[in-house]
Amino acid sequence: MNVKSSSSPRNAETGQRRPSVGVQIGKVMVGSGAPIVVQSMTNTDTEDPVSTAKQIAELARAGSELVRITVNTPAAAAAVPRIRERLEMMGVEVPIIGDFHYNGHQLLEGEPACAEALAKYRINPGNVGFGKKKDSQFAAIIEKAIQYGKPVRIGANWGSLDQSMVAMLMDENHTRAEPWDAAHVAREALIRSALDSALRAEDIGLPRDRIILSCKVSGVQELIAVYRDIAARCDYALHLGLTEAGMGSKGITASSAALAVLLQEGIGDTIRISLTPEPGASRTGEVVVAQELLQTMGLRAFTPLVTACPGCGRTTSEFFQELAKTVQAHVRDKMPEWRVKYDGVENLTLAVMGCVVNGPGESKHANIGISLPGNGEAPSAPVFIDGEKAMTLRGEHIADEFVGILDNYVATRYQARGG
Repeated sequence: MNVKSSSSPRNAETGQRRPSVGVQIGKVMVGSGAPIVVQSMTNTDTEDPVSTAKQIAELARAGSELVRITVNTPAAAAAVPRIRERLEMMGVEVPIIGDFHYNGHQLLEGEPACAEALAKYRINPGNVGFGKKKDSQFAAIIEKAIQYGKPVRIGANWGSLDQSMVAMLMDENHTRAEPWDAAHVAREALIRSALDSALRAEDIGLPRDRIILSCKVSGVQELIAVYRDIAARCDYALHLGLTEAGMGSKGITASSAALAVLLQEGIGDTIRISLTPEPGASRTGEVVVAQELLQTMGLRAFTPLVTACPGCGRTTSEFFQELAKTVQAHVRDKMPEWRVKYDGVENLTLAVMGCVVNGPGESKHANIGISLPGNGEAPSAPVFIDGEKAMTLRGEHIADEFVGILDNYVATRYQARGG
């Protein structure tokens, strides 16, 4: 029995994660104290195995540790094994999750190769089936997961709530001495839909260490309330994400505001930042945001991050801004190679500062830092390595020289993997 009566999640002061059951997805462990996992989702037509495999590879190389794809038609299901084969040819081992709605039971039955190729299934209890067919169609998917040894995420979403659950809870609410408000009823419907479905899956025979839950909403305060509640009522691994977060700064801000609170309280085993990409923009943007959220909170390290001042009247030149951008882009471009070659390079710290006020101090705190000349200062840029002034750069090639110093530092200070 997974449901328990714990009154609250682990609090932020202890730094402890909420205890959860570990779920193995390919080579990736989710829950049971494992590092919080970053995942994302493709927006290609899954029926096109070439474009879908290409985008999965891009997401994986950007750092997505799990990638979900839509499986909505027989042709999409038939394409899944070909996608997996293409990824193997590219040397990409990221686990693929199949996202099923409405007809998942038919697709898994009709395309056994798809059922085998996927690392995990995601189903929505609000649309897995309706009326008398709901239980049988849910059971059919769970039985396929049992047959092929696959974990399942049971993902409730307030945009597709189980209406029979809502109706039942509304009837219950009418009998309360102090009825809940509508928002409370909706939150309870989400949570009960997920928990009841998980218990039903266990009754069918799916082990509890193959179950992940999520209860997604698009409001920050609602998401925090829902996950605090479900975290206190079960020990299943939890996937966090603000659904339909939006585009650009709005989506980033909303997702970060919600997830940061929960992660600080020890709630969450895997996350996705569901951003609407700008037209023509790479899907990998949401992976970068998820990584930076975890890294800036001190929960994981993925890539060296650059500390840079915001600029003021002392920093009239845009050069320090351009250098900070160049360095950050260089690091991200090199990380796929560095991650394979060097142990611990993701913990490297860098600073690009724009004047003498905080420049030398911040630079000394970083592994490598540079303090560029501000307005009215001498045209020289001291470079600090591990807290000590190492050299001074001048002239028109400061950017190239600083990037060269960075590359040399990585090559000489970090031990080669397997070395």
